[in-house]
This record gives sequence, structure tokens and C-alpha cells, in this order.
Amino acid sequence: MNTRYLDILKERRSIYNLGKNVTLPESDINQLVETAVRESPTSFNAQTTRAVILYGEKHDQLWDIVANRLKSEVPNEQVYANTKQKVASFKAAYGTILYFTDLSVVADYEKQVPLYAVNIAPWAEQGIGGAQQNVWTALADNHIGANLQHYNPLIDGEVRLAFDIPMDWELRGQMPFGSIEKAAAAKTYVADSDRFKVLK
Repeated sequence: MNTRYLDILKERRSIYNLGKNVTLPESDINQLVETAVRESPTSFNAQTTRAVILYGEKHDQLWDIVANRLKSEVPNEQVYANTKQKVASFKAAYGTILYFTDLSVVADYEKQVPLYAVNIAPWAEQGIGGAQQNVWTALADNHIGANLQHYNPLIDGEVRLAFDIPMDWELRGQMPFGSIEKAAAAKTYVADSDRFKVLK
């Protein structure tokens, strides 16, 4: 049995101690992200997932937007200081991938296949989840750490203006990525007997 893919899956972890010591060229990272998203399946091959890759000043700008936006959401300065520290750990990364769902495509398919219209949006959500996992795993295979954040919808408006995002693109996640400065802690698992059934 070939287990290479399974071995790579085991390398994909939420890495929170990220740095800028990435040696893979940005052009290669772009190709990796683009290929992983392009080849990820979607219902009816609707291809509803969109991605924006941020580096340098644009990456920093995103996390400044997050930090500033969260100030009005926390109860006091002590909590905000902790929040800023957390956001700073994402800003310390090399770059960020923004994931979007193109709602115009979702709406088109709801009209094209009315029998399944109620399922098109949930299926698009499954599609973007698959794309995120594939990108994350491909990054891990290249010794680049990442984690997945969800500051949407709080930051949606400012992100749209800052990065010229089309109105039909709905922000669904933010993935900071970079060098692995500290490995993830050991992962625990629920018992296989509680998770799987094999029937004949």
C-alpha cells in the first residue's frame, strides 16, 4: 500500500509559531496555491473558490486591519493587549492566503439546477474547505507551516476596499503561512471505534 499521501497528511498541522524564513520562491508558492485550489473538487464543477495571496506590505496590512477592527469588539484594554499579541503572531508569518466563495457563481448554479438549489451554498462551503485542506497539505509537504483563521465577517468591508475584492466574493477564511519556528504539540485523537464503521 502506498502511504505517501497519508504521511503528508500527518505533517499538516496548525502551526502558530510562524516566521519569515521561507526559502521557497514566491512564484513557487503561488503555483502551489493556484494548482491546489484549481484541482480541488466542487459540486457540478462550479469552481466557486477564490484565493488572494498576500505578501510583504499587503500581508502586514491585513493583520493591521484585523487588530484595529477587534479593538471595538473586546471588553477592555487587557483583553485587547492579549488580542493584539495573538494577531501579531499571524503578522509575523511570511504571507497570508485569503479564501473567498464567489456568490455570483453560487447564484447561477442555484438557477441552473433548481432541484438542488438549497444545497448549492453548502456544497460550495464543502468545496472551499477541500481547497483549504489541499493548500495546507501542499504547504506542509514543502515544510511551510500554516493555520486557518476566521475573522470574517468583521473585516469583510475593509478587506474588500484594501485589496480591491469583487463585491460577489465572500470572505471565508484567512491562512497565514511561513517558516515553522516551533512545531505543533502532539495531537490527540478520539478512538477509532467512536469514529468509524466498516460494514459488509
